[in-house]
Amino acid sequence: MSSLLDRLKSGIQKTRSGLVGSIDNLIHGRKEIDPDLLEELEYSLISSDIGVRTATEILEGIKQRVDRQQLADAGELRALIRQQLLDILEASEKPLNWAVKPPTVVMIVGVNGVGKTTSIGKLANRFKGDGQKVLICAADTFRAAAIEQLEVWAQRSDVEMIRQQSGSDPSAVLFDSLKAAEARGSTLVLVDTAGRLHNKEHLMAELEKMTRTARRVIPDAPHEVWMVLDATTGQNGLEQAKKFTESAGVTGIVLTKLDGTAKGGVVVAIAREMNLPIRYVGVGEQVDDLIPFEADKFVASLFDN
Repeated sequence: MSSLLDRLKSGIQKTRSGLVGSIDNLIHGRKEIDPDLLEELEYSLISSDIGVRTATEILEGIKQRVDRQQLADAGELRALIRQQLLDILEASEKPLNWAVKPPTVVMIVGVNGVGKTTSIGKLANRFKGDGQKVLICAADTFRAAAIEQLEVWAQRSDVEMIRQQSGSDPSAVLFDSLKAAEARGSTLVLVDTAGRLHNKEHLMAELEKMTRTARRVIPDAPHEVWMVLDATTGQNGLEQAKKFTESAGVTGIVLTKLDGTAKGGVVVAIAREMNLPIRYVGVGEQVDDLIPFEADKFVASLFDN
């Protein structure tokens, strides 16, 4: 089986050629760091969806070094940008908050169409492979297809799933699931929630109700709230994440479809502007193509040959 680094490298090929390819083209054959070069560099960073704020900060750091005569050669820019991106990503990394007494409860949130249900199936498969006893809670009761889709994943991964009829109260499904998890000795509960538009206040209120319900069964649940974002939406996804964090207390990001975009720089924008760890990234359609995110591997797969 190919290494995670190899799969990550092939999965972010579009971002690599867009971001690092443009940096390499800019500095190729140039010695001097002049205002034109810096302006073009800023445009390259923003184009890869690193975000205006983050790009401006990186450029500001470069300008200060040039002014202090700590940096004179354009060839050194690549290594400097590489290090700055790594620093930003590492600053947001946090260990997973596993429950002291199982089960650990992870709520999965996000708008429709980002790959939430598929991601839950892939996460269930991955955690089961790591030795966890996984239970899926099918609390997206608004979309009948979501329950059926999850059931296929649960059967494929051979993990248990608790469901009710379409239209049931999501908090009731969650309550049943947590009681079942305790009774069956599950170590991890993955909770699907309805794909909500981030501007629908009543749906956000429902997320808060689900959190209260979880705590009636397991006082410190949910231990993690992961938001699934579609990497191809770039900065729009970042705005979604900000809204969700306010209502749902998001603790981490699962970034899907990273292989389908040249705007993978949004990974950096999320880390910098939200100080949220990226937990997993999707780099393909296969069941094992949702891989754990590690800052050093991500940056290495972008910059190293």
